[in-house]
Amino acid sequence: MAPTRTRIQTRNRETILAAGLTVFSGQGFRGATLDEIARQAGLSKPNLLYYFPSKEAIYTELLEGLLDTWLDPLRALDPSGPALEELLAYVERKLSLSRDFPLESRLFANEILQGAPQIGKILSSDLKALVDEKAAVIKIWADDGQIAPVDPHHLIFSIWSLTQHYADFDVQVRAVLGKADPFPGAEAHLEQVFRRILTP
Repeated sequence: MAPTRTRIQTRNRETILAAGLTVFSGQGFRGATLDEIARQAGLSKPNLLYYFPSKEAIYTELLEGLLDTWLDPLRALDPSGPALEELLAYVERKLSLSRDFPLESRLFANEILQGAPQIGKILSSDLKALVDEKAAVIKIWADDGQIAPVDPHHLIFSIWSLTQHYADFDVQVRAVLGKADPFPGAEAHLEQVFRRILTP
Protein backbone atom coordinates (compact mmCIF):
# COMPACT_ATOMS: atom_id res chain seq x y z
CA MET A 1 0.00 0.00 0.00
CA ALA A 2 1.44 3.38 -1.06
CA PRO A 3 2.13 5.81 1.77
CA THR A 4 -0.30 8.68 2.18
CA ARG A 5 1.14 11.97 0.92
CA THR A 6 0.66 15.32 2.62
CA ARG A 7 -0.88 18.19 0.70
CA ILE A 8 2.55 19.79 0.36
CA GLN A 9 4.03 16.55 -1.00
CA THR A 10 1.17 16.17 -3.46
CA ARG A 11 1.51 19.80 -4.56
CA ASN A 12 5.28 19.49 -5.01
CA ARG A 13 4.94 16.32 -7.07
CA GLU A 14 2.37 18.02 -9.29
CA THR A 15 4.65 21.06 -9.63
CA ILE A 16 7.57 18.85 -10.64
CA LEU A 17 5.49 16.94 -13.17
CA ALA A 18 4.20 20.20 -14.68
CA ALA A 19 7.77 21.51 -14.92
CA GLY A 20 8.91 18.21 -16.43
CA LEU A 21 6.16 18.40 -19.01
CA THR A 22 7.28 21.87 -20.05
CA VAL A 23 10.94 20.89 -20.30
CA PHE A 24 10.48 17.48 -21.94
CA SER A 25 7.93 18.74 -24.48
CA GLY A 26 10.29 21.52 -25.52
CA GLN A 27 13.66 19.78 -25.36
CA GLY A 28 12.89 16.07 -25.59
CA PHE A 29 14.14 13.50 -23.12
CA ARG A 30 17.80 13.73 -24.11
CA GLY A 31 17.92 17.52 -24.00
CA ALA A 32 16.17 17.81 -20.65
CA THR A 33 18.12 18.05 -17.40
CA LEU A 34 17.12 17.71 -13.77
CA ASP A 35 18.62 21.15 -13.14
CA GLU A 36 16.28 22.73 -15.68
CA ILE A 37 13.25 20.85 -14.36
CA ALA A 38 14.09 21.94 -10.81
CA ARG A 39 14.49 25.53 -11.99
CA GLN A 40 11.13 25.44 -13.76
CA ALA A 41 9.52 23.95 -10.65
CA GLY A 42 11.05 26.58 -8.38
CA LEU A 43 12.67 23.87 -6.25
CA SER A 44 16.22 22.93 -5.41
CA LYS A 45 17.63 19.87 -7.18
CA PRO A 46 17.98 17.94 -3.87
CA ASN A 47 14.33 18.76 -3.10
CA LEU A 48 13.29 17.47 -6.53
CA LEU A 49 15.28 14.27 -5.99
CA TYR A 50 13.36 13.68 -2.76
CA TYR A 51 10.25 13.15 -4.89
CA PHE A 52 11.73 11.60 -8.04
CA PRO A 53 15.06 9.73 -8.10
CA SER A 54 15.85 10.61 -11.73
CA LYS A 55 14.62 12.42 -14.81
CA GLU A 56 13.65 8.98 -16.16
CA ALA A 57 11.20 8.60 -13.27
CA ILE A 58 9.57 11.96 -14.03
CA TYR A 59 9.41 11.19 -17.75
CA THR A 60 7.96 7.72 -17.25
CA GLU A 61 5.23 8.97 -14.91
CA LEU A 62 4.28 11.70 -17.39
CA LEU A 63 4.09 9.25 -20.29
CA GLU A 64 2.08 6.66 -18.37
CA GLY A 65 -0.49 9.28 -17.40
CA LEU A 66 -0.52 10.66 -20.92
CA LEU A 67 -1.19 7.32 -22.59
CA ASP A 68 -4.47 6.86 -20.76
CA THR A 69 -5.56 10.37 -21.76
CA TRP A 70 -4.49 9.75 -25.34
CA LEU A 71 -6.31 6.44 -25.70
CA ASP A 72 -9.58 7.48 -24.05
CA PRO A 73 -11.07 9.12 -27.20
CA LEU A 74 -10.58 5.91 -29.18
CA ARG A 75 -11.92 3.76 -26.36
CA ALA A 76 -15.10 5.86 -26.47
CA LEU A 77 -15.84 4.84 -30.09
CA ASP A 78 -19.16 2.99 -29.66
CA PRO A 79 -19.75 0.00 -31.97
CA SER A 80 -23.51 0.28 -31.40
CA GLY A 81 -23.71 3.97 -32.32
CA PRO A 82 -24.34 5.53 -35.76
CA ALA A 83 -21.09 4.90 -37.64
CA LEU A 84 -20.53 8.27 -39.28
CA GLU A 85 -21.42 10.29 -36.21
CA GLU A 86 -19.27 8.08 -33.98
CA LEU A 87 -16.25 8.66 -36.21
CA LEU A 88 -16.86 12.41 -36.47
CA ALA A 89 -17.17 12.57 -32.69
CA TYR A 90 -13.83 10.76 -32.43
CA VAL A 91 -12.24 13.37 -34.70
CA GLU A 92 -13.67 16.11 -32.48
CA ARG A 93 -12.38 14.44 -29.31
CA LYS A 94 -8.88 14.10 -30.77
CA LEU A 95 -8.86 17.73 -31.88
CA SER A 96 -9.97 18.77 -28.40
CA LEU A 97 -6.94 16.95 -26.96
CA SER A 98 -4.67 19.00 -29.22
CA ARG A 99 -6.38 22.18 -28.05
CA ASP A 100 -6.44 21.34 -24.35
CA PHE A 101 -3.18 19.35 -23.99
CA PRO A 102 -0.67 20.74 -26.51
CA LEU A 103 2.39 20.12 -24.34
CA GLU A 104 1.33 16.53 -23.75
CA SER A 105 0.93 16.05 -27.50
CA ARG A 106 4.45 17.37 -28.11
CA LEU A 107 5.84 15.16 -25.36
CA PHE A 108 4.26 12.13 -27.03
CA ALA A 109 5.52 13.23 -30.47
CA ASN A 110 9.07 13.66 -29.14
CA GLU A 111 8.98 10.17 -27.63
CA ILE A 112 7.82 8.67 -30.93
CA LEU A 113 10.45 10.59 -32.93
CA GLN A 114 13.13 9.13 -30.65
CA GLY A 115 11.92 5.61 -31.46
CA ALA A 116 9.63 5.27 -28.41
CA PRO A 117 12.39 4.00 -26.06
CA GLN A 118 10.19 4.35 -22.97
CA ILE A 119 6.81 3.25 -24.32
CA GLY A 120 7.66 1.00 -27.26
CA LYS A 121 6.32 -2.12 -25.53
CA ILE A 122 3.05 -0.37 -24.67
CA LEU A 123 2.63 0.81 -28.27
CA SER A 124 3.03 -2.73 -29.60
CA SER A 125 0.72 -4.23 -26.98
CA ASP A 126 -1.96 -1.99 -25.42
CA LEU A 127 -2.13 0.56 -28.25
CA LYS A 128 -2.04 -2.06 -30.99
CA ALA A 129 -4.76 -4.13 -29.34
CA LEU A 130 -7.06 -1.12 -28.98
CA VAL A 131 -6.47 0.09 -32.54
CA ASP A 132 -7.02 -3.40 -33.96
CA GLU A 133 -10.26 -3.69 -31.96
CA LYS A 134 -11.62 -0.37 -33.25
CA ALA A 135 -10.35 -1.02 -36.78
CA ALA A 136 -12.45 -4.19 -36.79
CA VAL A 137 -15.50 -2.12 -35.83
CA ILE A 138 -14.80 0.37 -38.65
CA LYS A 139 -14.44 -2.51 -41.13
CA ILE A 140 -17.83 -3.89 -40.10
CA TRP A 141 -19.38 -0.43 -40.59
CA ALA A 142 -17.81 -0.18 -44.05
CA ASP A 143 -18.81 -3.73 -45.02
CA ASP A 144 -22.39 -2.99 -43.91
CA GLY A 145 -22.49 0.17 -46.03
CA GLN A 146 -22.84 2.48 -43.02
CA ILE A 147 -19.72 4.36 -44.17
CA ALA A 148 -17.79 4.48 -47.44
CA PRO A 149 -15.14 1.77 -48.06
CA VAL A 150 -12.00 2.78 -46.20
CA ASP A 151 -8.86 1.19 -44.81
CA PRO A 152 -9.62 1.25 -41.06
CA HIS A 153 -6.06 1.51 -39.81
CA HIS A 154 -5.12 4.26 -42.24
CA LEU A 155 -8.30 6.14 -41.38
CA ILE A 156 -7.22 6.14 -37.72
CA PHE A 157 -3.71 7.27 -38.70
CA SER A 158 -5.22 10.10 -40.76
CA ILE A 159 -7.34 11.24 -37.84
CA TRP A 160 -4.28 11.24 -35.59
CA SER A 161 -2.14 13.20 -38.03
CA LEU A 162 -4.74 15.81 -38.96
CA THR A 163 -5.78 16.52 -35.39
CA GLN A 164 -2.42 16.35 -33.61
CA HIS A 165 -0.89 18.66 -36.22
CA TYR A 166 -2.56 21.59 -34.47
CA ALA A 167 -0.64 20.87 -31.26
CA ASP A 168 2.65 19.55 -32.60
CA PHE A 169 3.00 22.31 -35.24
CA ASP A 170 1.27 25.05 -33.26
CA VAL A 171 3.99 27.62 -33.99
CA GLN A 172 3.68 27.05 -37.73
CA VAL A 173 -0.12 27.13 -37.66
CA ARG A 174 -0.23 30.38 -35.69
CA ALA A 175 2.50 31.94 -37.83
CA VAL A 176 0.29 31.43 -40.88
CA LEU A 177 -3.02 32.35 -39.25
CA GLY A 178 -1.72 35.17 -37.07
CA LYS A 179 -3.44 35.64 -33.74
CA ALA A 180 -6.61 33.85 -34.76
CA ASP A 181 -7.63 30.81 -32.72
CA PRO A 182 -7.16 27.94 -35.20
CA PHE A 183 -9.47 25.46 -33.51
CA PRO A 184 -12.96 26.63 -34.56
CA GLY A 185 -11.85 26.63 -38.21
CA ALA A 186 -10.03 23.34 -37.78
CA GLU A 187 -13.09 21.68 -36.27
CA ALA A 188 -15.34 22.82 -39.13
CA HIS A 189 -12.78 21.85 -41.77
CA LEU A 190 -12.05 18.39 -40.37
CA GLU A 191 -15.74 17.66 -39.91
CA GLN A 192 -16.27 18.50 -43.59
CA VAL A 193 -13.25 16.49 -44.76
CA PHE A 194 -14.12 13.32 -42.86
CA ARG A 195 -17.82 13.57 -43.58
CA ARG A 196 -17.05 13.66 -47.30
CA ILE A 197 -14.58 10.78 -47.06
CA LEU A 198 -16.86 8.58 -44.99
CA THR A 199 -20.34 9.25 -46.35
CA PRO A 200 -21.41 6.27 -48.49
